[in-house]
Amino acid sequence: MGSLVNANEERRGAEIIYGAEECCRHSVKMLEELGFPKGVLPLKNLQECGWVQQTGFVWMKQKVPYEHFFAGTKTRCGTTPSGEKIYFKSAVGIGRSFPSSAFVDEEQTEGEADA
Repeated sequence: MGSLVNANEERRGAEIIYGAEECCRHSVKMLEELGFPKGVLPLKNLQECGWVQQTGFVWMKQKVPYEHFFAGTKTRCGTTPSGEKIYFKSAVGIGRSFPSSAFVDEEQTEGEADA
């Protein structure tokens, strides 16, 4: 029961969105505001998402489970100041960076090719 109370406290003051299309739009907007490219997280089949801007707490619920693997466990993720690279670093300082283009959403890439 303690974790349920904690989860409710973490969500206090959150902007909560429901529905696949609205959640996808909101999540893309949130990722952009945080400096991440649109394709860094899977955003398909979302049912609910929320963001507490004051604390940075974010959650996304999907219809079916989806596993998204990063470089390792307890890995910190961020972007370079220019936004050209995304880096992943472990707690002991070992890390690796990738070009932001590696995380671009497939739909975004197709749209740019059509333009």
